[in-house]
Amino acid sequence: MASKPLGPPITPPGMAALKARYDHLLGKERPEIVEIVSWAAGNGDRSENGDYLYGRKRMREIDRELAYLSGRMKACRVVDPSQQPDKARVFFGAKVELADEDDERMHVQIVGDDEQDAGCGKVGWSSPIAKAVKGASIGDCRKVKLPGGVKEWEVMAISYD
Repeated sequence: MASKPLGPPITPPGMAALKARYDHLLGKERPEIVEIVSWAAGNGDRSENGDYLYGRKRMREIDRELAYLSGRMKACRVVDPSQQPDKARVFFGAKVELADEDDERMHVQIVGDDEQDAGCGKVGWSSPIAKAVKGASIGDCRKVKLPGGVKEWEVMAISYD
């Protein structure tokens, strides 16, 4: 019998953010839109009622996002980086300091694809940088294929918080 494949990884804060967004949409935004649509529907002709038409459109958008979030929360596998047994190598959840050929430093954390935010230094598990440094130890050099060309990075530090 085949085992169920593991879902994409996500950190505990990443899962909490998905759940918070889901709860906000379901508990606050959707009920407000339902109230507006109900009120607008009682105003007569719906074909030219902007509140009704916008409300229905927004409700469909919210329902689509709720379905997406629900599916992601079911599919994702929560991985706590602090429980990583081999903290000397780069795995999911690692905070990594990298240096390029010019000794320019970059700090990244390897997180789930649903929680990536390059502006905050969070790179997705499937990103080119994450793929290149997976399994690396301090001192290892890895080439990263980027849109601007290939760049070499050296792993300077690894931590798991």
